[in-house]
Amino acid sequence: MADAAVQFLLENLKQLLLNSANLIHGVNNEVESLYQELSMLKAFLKDSTEKRTEYEVVKQLVRQIRDVTYEAEDVIDIFLFHAAVQNARGRINRAFHNMTDYPAKLHKAATDIQSIRHRVKQIYDNKWYGFEAQQSGESSISGSREKRAPVVEEENVVGFHKETKMLVDQLIGEQKELEVISVVGMGGLGKTTLARKVYTDPDVDFNFRSRAWIFVSQEYNRKEVFLGILSQVSQVTADMYKMSADSLAQVIRTRLESGRYLIVLDDVWTNDAWDALKNAFPNKKNGSRIVLTSRETEVAKHANPDKDAIHNLRFLTEDESWELLQLKVFRKGSCPSDRESTLGKKIVKQCGGLPLAVVVVAGLLLKKVNSDDWWNKVAESVRPYVARDPKQFREVLALSYKHLPYHLKACFLYFGVFPEDFQIPVWKLIRLWVAEGLIMLPIGEENLELEEIAEEHLEDLVDRNLVLVEKWTSNGRIKACRIHDMLRDLCLKEAAEEKFFEEIKGAVQNYSSSSTPIPNNHSRRICIHSHLLNYISSKPSHPHVRSFLCFASDETDMPLQLTSFIPRAFQLLRVLDIRSITFSRFPSEIKHMIHLRYIAFCGNFNILPAAIYYLWNIQTLIVETTSRTLEIQADIWKLLRLRHLHINGSSSHLHDPPTKVQKSNEVRGDLQTISTISPESCTDNLLAMTRNLKKLGIRGKLVRLMEFKGRSNMFDNLAKLDRLKTLKLWNDTFPDPPSKGRLRGLPQQYKFPPNLKKLTLLGTLLDWEHMSTLGMLPNLEVLKLKDSAFMGQSWQAADGGFRKLKVLQLGRTDLVSWTASGRHFPKLQRLILNHCTTLVEIPSSLGNIATLQMMELYFPTRSVVASARLIQQQSVVNNGLKLLIYPPDL
Repeated sequence: MADAAVQFLLENLKQLLLNSANLIHGVNNEVESLYQELSMLKAFLKDSTEKRTEYEVVKQLVRQIRDVTYEAEDVIDIFLFHAAVQNARGRINRAFHNMTDYPAKLHKAATDIQSIRHRVKQIYDNKWYGFEAQQSGESSISGSREKRAPVVEEENVVGFHKETKMLVDQLIGEQKELEVISVVGMGGLGKTTLARKVYTDPDVDFNFRSRAWIFVSQEYNRKEVFLGILSQVSQVTADMYKMSADSLAQVIRTRLESGRYLIVLDDVWTNDAWDALKNAFPNKKNGSRIVLTSRETEVAKHANPDKDAIHNLRFLTEDESWELLQLKVFRKGSCPSDRESTLGKKIVKQCGGLPLAVVVVAGLLLKKVNSDDWWNKVAESVRPYVARDPKQFREVLALSYKHLPYHLKACFLYFGVFPEDFQIPVWKLIRLWVAEGLIMLPIGEENLELEEIAEEHLEDLVDRNLVLVEKWTSNGRIKACRIHDMLRDLCLKEAAEEKFFEEIKGAVQNYSSSSTPIPNNHSRRICIHSHLLNYISSKPSHPHVRSFLCFASDETDMPLQLTSFIPRAFQLLRVLDIRSITFSRFPSEIKHMIHLRYIAFCGNFNILPAAIYYLWNIQTLIVETTSRTLEIQADIWKLLRLRHLHINGSSSHLHDPPTKVQKSNEVRGDLQTISTISPESCTDNLLAMTRNLKKLGIRGKLVRLMEFKGRSNMFDNLAKLDRLKTLKLWNDTFPDPPSKGRLRGLPQQYKFPPNLKKLTLLGTLLDWEHMSTLGMLPNLEVLKLKDSAFMGQSWQAADGGFRKLKVLQLGRTDLVSWTASGRHFPKLQRLILNHCTTLVEIPSSLGNIATLQMMELYFPTRSVVASARLIQQQSVVNNGLKLLIYPPDL
């Protein structure tokens, strides 16, 4: 879209002029001209956000701005590509390449933009279409910068209380035969919301040993569906990814035969889809159930013709719609004024009883609760009863997009690049937003991180009911999200019009020639989630693409002969996410992709070569390897824009910065994440260069961190990381046995990073007496003690510690007796016990903790379950204490 394209190009030009003048030597004047002309268009684009839908001439002008911006971007990026290659050539070659016509092309682009700006100036000067000239070309994000906590809501099923009770009764009833129960209705009617409410009902949870929820969707992959089910009822092994769909179905049958199960198949579109999946579900006549949601009544009848097993959802009444609108706009309260109540009831009447329409319109009202003029404008914009006409209902959804603030539009459209019903990891979404240039710092807030702004944008979209939260982190932040498939359709439609991205579906026969471009020749991004190898094999032309995204769950080996195709065909890429393809060797040709800001790939290699340093624009580097260790030969200290280095669980050895860099005393201020490095890498020189780290993982023989050399050890260096929030310590002693690398103790609390909030320990084999050290960490909120972190039969909690701890997780341990009271964990909200198979009971005094909200027990002893239930029953200070037990029949 024009807004994001202009902003991104402006930022690129600014960085070129300030930091990389050597690369644009000879065309500096043209670049400065482009920057000046584009700067003058920013105010117009911001002003025209809503008027584009009212005036065709404005829409056409915005399209011209977008196209000429893309043209200028192509010219500059190609010029930079050749300039970077040229720097490595000899003098004769350089002289030859200086005779290219790029300066002329840049000059033409600047001239075209100047012509368009002249037309924009005429619009402002003559005040056509209601535009007024602005004094500044800069835009800022409106609203308070105050950070607010995200709102965590329970599933609200307004109007479906009777349906909920009927479904619950059917699920836990005495019928022993396997029964398929369907929820049917048009898109946006609340099928998934109702099914989720029933799925999480405590009585339902208690009655089934195994449960799984899987999104099927219109275009599904049978193998992916089965892997998704297996991940919830069992552990998915590496071998399972190599199995056929039929073999996986048999594995599921075997897993489910051991007890009563509940499977939810959400969004099933065809009879064939049900037929392809049903063989995985055995009928052991033990009361197992399958819940199926669909828009098609025929699918429900095909799965189970019993009319009592089919629930056709109705539309909401006007009173129910008004109740839902109030719930979404005013949260727990009701409408504060008679005027807004009158307008609100008028609005919901026009939503036609469709819950999604009500929820989306509520998102429009949420930010302007006390503005009668705005409520009246929304009431006039929503046509009467449009919700029951699918075509007109899409216009209601488009209304929510039209009224999004300037800075949220591109972020919302970007959700369309993910597959339908895809659960999107927030950390990945935020990294992608930043790399795509969709996040800009507000004026005067340069001290903030781009990732912080991105997280606020996501929370804003959630508040507007455009994005659904799927998972929360242990400390209450959004961990995973998705969007409704009808809103995704809106993203696809708007993105195609804006040339923002294009989704490539189905088989590859349409792209059988190397000269055949993608359907929309100027789309800046393409996403393809199936038949990826076939598509690459067809070698289509991609001259304008800046992002290539694939989020297929199927893992595929890249044929050796195709390894170099992507780097050669996508020379101008900024974003490359092909995690689902495994490379047999490191694709060395990647070094030529100098524009890359984000790359995620997987391979069978144990070296990250030195050539990576050519990627001088890289911000996020994600490398997954089958190797236990990864040697990083690349000089990452030359990657001045690197923000996040993600390595999948492997111990990576980073080399110290070169002496020249050390002497400069510069700190790599942008580097925030190093997911996994070896203990030997934690040197004073290295950590001194990365003092702005927020997340760090260390894997290897941790005793080497504790070994003293003189009066200090390498662990002391961690204390310098005063911005570090998350630390993971994994004691991996391979090839030695774990007992040989057991930690004898922990450093004193003042040697830990001072602002640490989340700590994870794994395999450290510490004695419980050392828990007192962790208890003294002043800002610790989340403590995850995974398998074999602490060992010993008795833990006596010490007074005075864990003053801010909110989440405590205990993994596999031989702990038998745990003595503690509420005063030892005064702020605890969540307790998780996982495979604590020798623990006798949970301390009863934990029930006195007023903040305790949830206890989760996975494969506990029966005595632990009994003690947890007693705590829940007898808790005086917290009547809402929830208890989750798996398997549920304990």
